[in-house]
Amino acid sequence: MKKVEKVLDAVMRFLMAISMLTLVVFGTWQIFTRWVLQNPSTFTDELLRYVLIIAGMIGSAYCFYRDEHLALTLITDKAKGPFKVILEIFIELCILFFVIYVFIYGGIKLSSTATNLSSVMRIPMKTLYLIEPICGVLIVLARILKYVQLFAEKKGGKQA
Repeated sequence: MKKVEKVLDAVMRFLMAISMLTLVVFGTWQIFTRWVLQNPSTFTDELLRYVLIIAGMIGSAYCFYRDEHLALTLITDKAKGPFKVILEIFIELCILFFVIYVFIYGGIKLSSTATNLSSVMRIPMKTLYLIEPICGVLIVLARILKYVQLFAEKKGGKQA
């Protein structure tokens, strides 16, 4: 299980690093062409927009993996005993339902029905929309790893 966790962590970190490097390189190029050459590059504006979306989606998947995502814990912090366990299970099920339905199912539906091309780079939008189900799968894998880890800790007698 630790191997899968390490591979998933390495893949997400690599994808985030590549997307951030792309943002820095092409952002610098856009600034250079606009201010120094006085002839702004046309494709970098669109490329940066799409890479920023991809970086945000991968970053959100990584936050779920590290369990550092935004969470409103007002009620769960005050809950105690079996009610807290039931509430946390309910919240996790809601998260999984949302991710599976919106990210995976909706993303696959969106990318399979898209027929348009991006305006400048002429990339099929269905290719760009694939980031949604990919990140959905990464989020679901991250949550499953968390559940397996929690189950193994409880079964082994360790308390989290």
